[in-house]
Amino acid sequence: MFEIFPGNYPWNLAVNIALNTGAHITEVAQACASVLEASGEGEDSGTEQFFRSWTALADRLVERAEEAETEGYALTAGALYSRASVYYLTAERLQSRHYAPRQGAYRKMLDSFEKGIVLGRQNCAKVEIPYEHTALPGLFVAAEGDTGPAPCMVHYNGLDSTKEMIYGSGIAHELARRGVSTLIVDHPGTGEALRLRDLPGRHDSEHWSAFCVDWLEDRGDVDPERIGVMGWSLGGYYAPRAAAFEKRFSLCVAWGANYNWGELQKRRLAREGDRPVPHYWDHVQWVFGKQNLEEFMAFAPSMSLVGVTEQITVPFLVTHGAGDRQIPREYAVAQYETAVNSTRRELKWFTEREGGVEHVSADNMPAATGFISDWVADTL
Repeated sequence: MFEIFPGNYPWNLAVNIALNTGAHITEVAQACASVLEASGEGEDSGTEQFFRSWTALADRLVERAEEAETEGYALTAGALYSRASVYYLTAERLQSRHYAPRQGAYRKMLDSFEKGIVLGRQNCAKVEIPYEHTALPGLFVAAEGDTGPAPCMVHYNGLDSTKEMIYGSGIAHELARRGVSTLIVDHPGTGEALRLRDLPGRHDSEHWSAFCVDWLEDRGDVDPERIGVMGWSLGGYYAPRAAAFEKRFSLCVAWGANYNWGELQKRRLAREGDRPVPHYWDHVQWVFGKQNLEEFMAFAPSMSLVGVTEQITVPFLVTHGAGDRQIPREYAVAQYETAVNSTRRELKWFTEREGGVEHVSADNMPAATGFISDWVADTL
């Protein structure tokens, strides 16, 4: 992994995710330069300085985008807005929920992202999936070609990612080129669902999955018999759980195994393993709507696939970086070995040979997006 901040895993992870979801390396270097010294003070300290540097970069790109748009250069403006959205999200993601400027940066990200896809004429539509008393925000990327109703993958976030981050990884476009549509969802506990609609996370991902499948079944351009589910990071728990209990899914991919996330929290509390974001314990309480650490730790054991993966009866792919510093290798093995009723199961290790050895292949996402898309297309 590209480690510009020595010894600071969460900051380095954020930089690598940015580089793999649409950032430009020279702009990233500029944003990092002023916070190199601060990075040595620890993963929590200095995050506000990180925020100011990255949002300043994003603001500069938005200014240039507005100039290009005024001059009639929509495609150039769209590209600038898209990169700005990556930088706003990178800045926002590392902050404490109590940091007031965070929400403003998030709204700027949403605005820049939408302008990027509209002006850039990208194959991406913002959608709303009816859910209980509200709706789940999503992005729909349509399969390429005119072949009638197409198969579709539903893609879930991790603990701290958003639909825009998944879109930036390129996975939906790789699938579209292979004739598969993608619905990327900000489900409870993530993205807009958490930040703007106050929907905390929950362990039973089959609950919101049912609403997603209902919505897809009403679309004439989706084949209801070929709807799969996938997720990265903590989505590597959500997707298998959904496939086990929402039997309308016909395929499942765990982009990064997450067999027993609840147990992992006990290990993290003992400081075993790297954490994805600063202010981690406050962050997980926010995500799942818990009032204190004790309440969260009482909830955490429900986030487990022990006794669940045995109920997956569809094709199941588990991918894992051989050098993942967040999720132990043993969880990938357990997730695969217990899926005994899957009609086709596979465990794929990403090694130094092809790249993608870090958590969800954050060091080299194309290694994962290509492999996963080929596997999904072959199976669906």
